[in-house]
Amino acid sequence: MSCKVRLMEDGSLDEEPLTLKEIAYQKLCNNLDIISGYTESGQRTLNAGIVLTNEICDAFLENYQRFHRPLDDRVINLFSDTRRTSLKIVNLRYSTLSSLGLETLMRHKLFALSMWYCDKITVNSHHLLAHYGDSLRSLELGISSHLLQNAEPNEKEPVDFQLTCPHLRRLVLNGVVMHHRLQFAHLQDLSHLDLTSCVLANFSLEALVMLPNLHTLILFNVWPIANQLHAICCLRRLCTLDISISSSGNGHGTYDLPDQTLEMLMDNLRYLTHLDISGTNLAGNGVATKESTNTNTKTEQHFGPTDIPGLASRTQRPLQFLGLYHTAHWACKRHDIPALEVAGDANEQQILTAARYYHDRPVLLTRVLNDLYHLFRFENCKDIHTALDVVLCAMDRHLKFKHMQISGSATLFYIVKGRDRSKFGTLLRNHIIRTLLNGMEMHLTDDTMLRNGYLTLTQFHMPVDVLFEYERLIKILLHGVSKTEQEGFVQRIAIYLLNTLACQVDGRQKLFLGELGVVSTMLTLIKDRLTRSVFDDVMEVAWSTMWNVTDETAINCKRFLDGRGMEYFLKCLNTFPDRDELLRNMMGLLGNVAEVKWLRPKLMTQEFIEVFARLLDSLSDGIEVSYNAAGVLAHIASDGADAWTIKSPTRQHVLERMVAAIQRWNIKSERNINYRSFEPILSLVRCYETPQCQHWAVWALANLTQVYPDKYCQLVEQENGIQILTELIEHESPYCEIKRIARLVIEQCDLGMERMVEG
Repeated sequence: MSCKVRLMEDGSLDEEPLTLKEIAYQKLCNNLDIISGYTESGQRTLNAGIVLTNEICDAFLENYQRFHRPLDDRVINLFSDTRRTSLKIVNLRYSTLSSLGLETLMRHKLFALSMWYCDKITVNSHHLLAHYGDSLRSLELGISSHLLQNAEPNEKEPVDFQLTCPHLRRLVLNGVVMHHRLQFAHLQDLSHLDLTSCVLANFSLEALVMLPNLHTLILFNVWPIANQLHAICCLRRLCTLDISISSSGNGHGTYDLPDQTLEMLMDNLRYLTHLDISGTNLAGNGVATKESTNTNTKTEQHFGPTDIPGLASRTQRPLQFLGLYHTAHWACKRHDIPALEVAGDANEQQILTAARYYHDRPVLLTRVLNDLYHLFRFENCKDIHTALDVVLCAMDRHLKFKHMQISGSATLFYIVKGRDRSKFGTLLRNHIIRTLLNGMEMHLTDDTMLRNGYLTLTQFHMPVDVLFEYERLIKILLHGVSKTEQEGFVQRIAIYLLNTLACQVDGRQKLFLGELGVVSTMLTLIKDRLTRSVFDDVMEVAWSTMWNVTDETAINCKRFLDGRGMEYFLKCLNTFPDRDELLRNMMGLLGNVAEVKWLRPKLMTQEFIEVFARLLDSLSDGIEVSYNAAGVLAHIASDGADAWTIKSPTRQHVLERMVAAIQRWNIKSERNINYRSFEPILSLVRCYETPQCQHWAVWALANLTQVYPDKYCQLVEQENGIQILTELIEHESPYCEIKRIARLVIEQCDLGMERMVEG
């Protein structure tokens, strides 16, 4: 378990910050050119004169994977020179290394090797153990590490190998078909043996009897095992025994005489402190059987009461740990259980205990996370920081298990939902978001995973909380928008998040949105709905998203025009004429396009100008549509009479209609618009050749500074607006109404400055 999540003194949840050493490794992992270059074949190679100690090498491999970078043969080649590098403890997870890379590592005479989800390693590499296994003290071959087994899951033919690692103290095998000739007697130092999901076939556990130091035996999901119990009973020094089963289907985990069987194990294994019988019926039904009534009565009188008959001898000497998860007859819900710590599903403590103990059993762990999900959804969880820790740990360790990612993300939603965002420290918040994105990225085609992830992300503050993973999130959102069911929930929430991000980011990130195809994706959604004559919130938000990504971003405006955007604008206008929000979003977008001087000629067609002029009289959404139509026309007209290349309507006629519209607007109108800069408007204030353009510009400034003085007065000041307006007032060309409105802006800004000084 990671145990990274901490409950702080102020009640907040966070993780411990990186140490200075960890920060140094992070920088090194992100900048390998500091210590290495490339060979002609593309392999990393240490620069001349650099020697790395064992401590640095081991920590480098650990941190390289920790910071989510792929560990492959190219990077592992850094350790090809055993005179300048030294490895002792290697833990590989989701590495794509090949047999060649593995040999590079094992030539270091490793002390410990652990491999999980390293599916490029095949049984053809098992000879490496014979060549380099002499130094190994710990060997762990987890899921999808096929060094000693066939990769085909239905292949039950054992690989004929011997463990030529005479000094092993800890051995973990997962899913290996055990050959009957496999020897263990020479592993005299072996103390920990984990055979999870291994197939015993003709292999007998009697091979373990001659191991004097064996104190831990894990036989999780090994079945049948009833015929091996007598051999287990001979392992008298065992302190930990796990004979649990993940599923009791097909009779797995069902013993004929459960009470007597468990009692037999207890009588022979007197040093046991940890026992796991989850998924089995070994806890009995809580009632003494007829065959053992007399014995149990005497035992109870001697030892004390227990609701698990087979553990009667442990009532005065309780086990430190007892696994009862999904046992028959709900044993974990019984009252008198002779154990200090119980893994089960009866309550919060048992569920969290199960999650901690079963962190490397993904199928079982998924069920535990489901229990935790129901606990958060329908009841109450007190130990939030432990729950959050086990969920994050499970999702991080087992990225490829889709159902675990789904269960984990659903639980994260309920953990995060409704809690004060400030109670999550930055490091923890980043960890939650990164874990969600990892799961969504891995299972991008699963709508349930995307739904859970998107919903959880909505609980965070956008875009501030996600800027550190902005690019990756955008790619995942674009997939949700374009590759999921049309008008489905996943598509709707994805486009909502995408629009939220597009609305509140800077120019560099808007450029990135355009480069990833946001504009073309939105246009595709709009085209689809026009084809089907369907108006929905997705279409409305698609136009809003393009409005946001084109703001002061000329190349995205060009992408809109090149993608037949004006054609779709006219079709939407004609197909859905009464949709106020749609019209507002479309005209806001065209306002951005009109601000780009070199794109304005594309708007100079009779059809477009007539539409813009007609919209001057629109009452849709207050003044928004009329205002934006006037803004578009003002920018087009600012290019001068020579740029007006159409005969009808005439430039003068359009300008007169624009002024008439401006005079109808209420200067105190509240707005549904957001300006980050007044540069385009101030450029029109300087347009002395066409005073009508100045009229629109000064009205816009007056309205915004009157209604939102705290925000926009300061922006006028910052962008030299007062001086520009003063020059306009002193100039002879603008007519009186323009100068009157300009004075209003200056007066309002002066009042704003006074308020700031007084404040």
